[in-house]
Amino acid sequence: MSNRIVVFTGILSYSVRKGIVEIDRAIPDLSWLIVLHSPKKDFSTLLRNQWRNFKRNGWRWLPYQFGEILSRIDNPVQSVTVRGGKEFTQSGLMSRSNLQFLRVDDLHAASTLQEIKKFKPDLGISLAAPILRRPLFAIPTLGTVNLHKGKLPDYRGMPPAFWELWNDEKSVGCSVHWVDEKLDTGAVVAHSSIDREGFSTLRGLQLRLDEVGVDLMRTAVLEIVQGTSRSVPQPSGGRTYRKPTLTMLAALNRKLSRNQSPQASRVKGYVKNAFGTTTLALWQTGLHHVLTPRITVILYHRVNDSVRDNLTVGIEQFDRQMGLLRENCQPVSIEEVLASKVVPRSRKPAVCVTFDDGYLDNYLNAVPILLRHEIPAAFFVATGIVSNGGRFQHDIRRGNPPIPVMQWQQLREMRTHGFTIGSHSVSHIDCAAEPAEVVRCELARSYEDIRRELLLKEVIFAYPYGGREHMTSQRLALVKEAGYSGCLSAYGGANVGTVDRFNVLRRPINCAVSDKMFILTCLGLGFR
Repeated sequence: MSNRIVVFTGILSYSVRKGIVEIDRAIPDLSWLIVLHSPKKDFSTLLRNQWRNFKRNGWRWLPYQFGEILSRIDNPVQSVTVRGGKEFTQSGLMSRSNLQFLRVDDLHAASTLQEIKKFKPDLGISLAAPILRRPLFAIPTLGTVNLHKGKLPDYRGMPPAFWELWNDEKSVGCSVHWVDEKLDTGAVVAHSSIDREGFSTLRGLQLRLDEVGVDLMRTAVLEIVQGTSRSVPQPSGGRTYRKPTLTMLAALNRKLSRNQSPQASRVKGYVKNAFGTTTLALWQTGLHHVLTPRITVILYHRVNDSVRDNLTVGIEQFDRQMGLLRENCQPVSIEEVLASKVVPRSRKPAVCVTFDDGYLDNYLNAVPILLRHEIPAAFFVATGIVSNGGRFQHDIRRGNPPIPVMQWQQLREMRTHGFTIGSHSVSHIDCAAEPAEVVRCELARSYEDIRRELLLKEVIFAYPYGGREHMTSQRLALVKEAGYSGCLSAYGGANVGTVDRFNVLRRPINCAVSDKMFILTCLGLGFR
C-alpha cells in the first residue's frame, strides 16, 4: 500500500488544506510532505507583472488591485471559533505529526528535487499548483495526480466554472487526472459534475466545486493506494482556456445578475445601504459605547441557488455574509448566548448564526462556508421529518417540489465539527394552535430523538414558525417541563442588555437582504 504522499501546491487555501485533511482521515498510516511553491519576486519583476496586467485588463486593473490590497489589510488572520473546524486551518494542518512542510522558491530547482527524492514519495498530488515538469511529477513511484475543476477534455486550463458559464453549459465538471507533459491531458482517474441551477453565480459554483473536489480527490487517492483505480485516457480534441480579462469577468457577472431576484425598490435599497454604511462607521468609532450592549441572533432556513424566496439565501450571498460577519463582528455560539445573562460590552457586535428546519442544503452548502470562515452555528431540526425524509407543511402549502432534508448521519458529522444541533419539534407543529397533549408529546419525543441520536446532554428548542402568536406562556411551561435548556423565537429583535434564555430573539435573513443591511442587522439595529 502506498503510504508516503507529496503534495505540490502554490497556495495553502482552505480547499487545499481541507483536501489534505480529508485524505489523511480516510487512509491510515500516511506520511506527508507538503511542498509550497512560493517564489520571491524582486521589484522589477513585480513592476513588469503589473504593467502586463494593466495592458491586458485596461483601467479595471487599478481598482481591482487596490481592492486586493485593502482586502489583505482589512482581513487579518482570525482566531478559531468553530471547535471542530480548526483542523482545516493552516495551524491545524501543520500541527499534524505525520506531516512535513517545505517552502521553496522554485518547485523545479535541483535542491527541491533532491529534498523530494529523500522523502521517497509513493504518490504525488497536485493541488492548485503551477505547471509541473516531468523531473518533478515523475519522482513519486506511482506518479502524480492533479485536481482539475473543469470538464475534460473540453475545459482544460482555468479558471473553475468561468468558461462553462461563458458558454452557457448546463453543468460544470471536476476531474482527477494523471499529470503528464501537457496541460490537463493525462488519463482521468475520477470525474464528477454538478448541475447549474437557476440562480447560479460564478462564485457560488466555485464554492460547490471546492467541496466536490475534496470528495473526488479523497476517493481517487483511496482507490489508487488500494490498487483498485482504473484510469481512462482522454479522447482526442478538447480545448484549453486561459484566465479571462476583468472585462470578460464583468460581462459574465452582468449576464448572470439578470437572473437574480430584482430589488423591490432601487431607491429604497440605496437609502438602506447608505444608512447601514453610516451606522457601521458610527459603531466602529464609538457608538457601541453609547448603546446598550446587545447580542444579535440571526436565522436562516435554506442556502442554495435553485430558488429565491423569503426562506432562502444564495450560496455566494451566504459566503459574503459570513465573510462580513467574521470581519466586522464577534461570532458567538448559541451556548454563549444562553450563558449571557448580562450582555458584555464589546467593540465588535456579538452575532450568533442559527438555522431552522433541517434542509439538506444546510449540510451541503452552509456548513462548508461556515467552516471556511470559522463561524459557529446552531441547527434546529424537526426530528420526525429528518428521520423519515418527510416534507414541511409550509413547503406543501407554497406548492414547492419536495426539498431534501438532512439525515442523522450528516447531523452527527456536523457535531464532530463543533456545530450545535437542537430541536424544532418532531413534525414542525404550531405550538400555540395544537392541544397541550400533542405539544407535550412532540417536545418529549424530539428531545429524546436528539439525545439518543447525537448523545447530547442538553437540548435547545426553537419553536416552529417563531411568531409571538405561535408560543404562549402555557406552552412555554411545557418546554421547560420537557427539560430544554433554552427556547428561541423568530419574530425579530436583538437581545439588548440581557438574554432571556427562554425567549431568545432572532432576526430572519433571506435573499432580499443586501450586504449593508446584513451588517446593520448584525448590529441589532436594522429595519424589520
